[in-house]
Amino acid sequence: MRRSTYFASVAALGLAGALAGMFAGGALTAQEAPESILPPGFDDPAPAPAPAPAPAPAPSNGGQSSGQGSSGGSQSGGAGTPSGVTGGGSSLGSAPAPTFSPGDLSRLPSLEELEEMSTDELDELLGLKPRFDIPPAARRSMSQVGLLSPSEGGLPTGSLRAQPASLVRAVLGGTQKPLVSRWGHIMLRRALVSRLEAPDGMEPVEFAALRAGVLNRMGEFTAARGLVQDVDTGNWNRALTSQALTAYIASSDFVGACPAVRLQGDEREDPQWMMMQAICAAYAGETARAGSQLDQALENEIAPEIDVLLALRYASAAGRGRRGVEIEWDEVEELNPWRFSLANALGLNMPEELLEDTQEYYQWSGATAAAVPLQKRAGFADSAARRGILSSQAMIGLYSAIYADRDITGDLSTKAGRLRNAYLASDPAARIAAMRGMWGTLDGDLETPEYAASVTTAYAAARITPSSQYERYSGELIASMLTAGLDRDAASWSEFVDEGSLGWALIALSNPDAGSASVDGVESFIGSDDSEDYRKSAFLAAGLGGLGRISSDALAGFASELDFDPNRQSRWTRMIDRAAEVDNAALVALLAGLGMQGDDWSKMTPLHLYHITSALRRVGLEAEARMIAAEAVARG
Repeated sequence: MRRSTYFASVAALGLAGALAGMFAGGALTAQEAPESILPPGFDDPAPAPAPAPAPAPAPSNGGQSSGQGSSGGSQSGGAGTPSGVTGGGSSLGSAPAPTFSPGDLSRLPSLEELEEMSTDELDELLGLKPRFDIPPAARRSMSQVGLLSPSEGGLPTGSLRAQPASLVRAVLGGTQKPLVSRWGHIMLRRALVSRLEAPDGMEPVEFAALRAGVLNRMGEFTAARGLVQDVDTGNWNRALTSQALTAYIASSDFVGACPAVRLQGDEREDPQWMMMQAICAAYAGETARAGSQLDQALENEIAPEIDVLLALRYASAAGRGRRGVEIEWDEVEELNPWRFSLANALGLNMPEELLEDTQEYYQWSGATAAAVPLQKRAGFADSAARRGILSSQAMIGLYSAIYADRDITGDLSTKAGRLRNAYLASDPAARIAAMRGMWGTLDGDLETPEYAASVTTAYAAARITPSSQYERYSGELIASMLTAGLDRDAASWSEFVDEGSLGWALIALSNPDAGSASVDGVESFIGSDDSEDYRKSAFLAAGLGGLGRISSDALAGFASELDFDPNRQSRWTRMIDRAAEVDNAALVALLAGLGMQGDDWSKMTPLHLYHITSALRRVGLEAEARMIAAEAVARG
């Protein structure tokens, strides 16, 4: 059976003043024409000062490397040199040794203070601490930062190079919430991790920090960690360091942050940074000093006791300086990211009352943490699957492990058994019954299938041979298939669904080979729609209009009937339409993400769905447009 595969796994229009300013005066540039078309003088830099006299020639460095980067592109440090790296000089990138006058001797540390100093502090005192922790020849260029090249499914590297930096900054900074659409989330993640050049006028490290920030707010902590790791730690600024720590902590990978923590030293003085310094010292072999630092932090009450004790226990696991640290949760009233991730990394059981009604952050973090027991991870995984963080295959893997663990009983064991039957039962009716049991629709508990369960059963639904015998379940089966992008499997039900049914509507939107949709079918769907304010019908009309599958006249008629105006304009609609006009897929994806923020589909409007699907279709992202439109109808 042929199946399509895709890469990857509201409308909040109160934009910042900078974005409003760009909307008023900025313009977009087609990828084929990299020069900016902003008004003359808008982005002209201030006149450069007159050049200083050339310095005398420096002595030869004996043929040593000049600090050239390992990949193409040039930065301000010279041809092929990463930003922040100067050519020539010390091949180790060390700071110059300090000079002392006789009056400085009084400031030298005593022997006792020297004994207490760490290796890093001694190196800094003596001017031996390098600014970079890797040799010049191994440093990477920052001309392109990201995980996916165009050949690997990423978007074109130069997509944002000629776009106004203030526009890109405002769009990324304005994306503060998760997206209502799972497929929108997957599309935005793809855009954010693509190997991209920074917009002209924006430092690459700032561009990386902004992208990592959006990924963290989406719950994509592993992707954010991978993105920041594509930048040498010597080039990190304060913003990128902050986003990196967020990603490392959420991933329970505290030691992974140590290269940056050790390299930056005392540049920050907040309690979390101080505890991270002690943890990193312990895993660098300075266990006694790390214990002393954390004991002092405990005595000085720099942070809640539980946070310091967790750090002390984590640090104590390093080397031969292990010590018993008792963790008591009795007086702990709430979670925070630090204690949640450290407890998971240490394999500690947190009180159930702390885990009740946890925010989505903890569910996303726990769903992808390898040290979290299967039972707990399953409780977190549904939220991650609904958002798009976990794929259908990941959910199948999780429940397969639960099924294989005979110590797990109760509801989880029942659910895992049902999933097995959904895939392996010999009778199609038994497989459908198992799926409906997972969806919550078997006994009439739910009218609409639970969406995370639909994600989990996507490939099982595709294994059901289309037949009129099971037509009454076609809408639920097709909706499940489309969570994994199985559009051709869904389209195989075309001759077995009634015109105007949910299954018909989903196929009309998702089928890659579909032509114009039946106007009578849309009318029939509207007539049987029992969603609030006919939301599903409005999404169907808007999606078909955006995909070009009904005429503009038909769209106008349905819009009038359903009380929305697809021609209404705002700054956001003008910008996403303009980005599509100049064929900039990356900017369309970012603007689509900006317009899909919200907790659920009630925050989405038909107007936004129309412009998003239309823009995505025009820039070659029609597959994503079809999946987003179908999801809107299935979940609306």
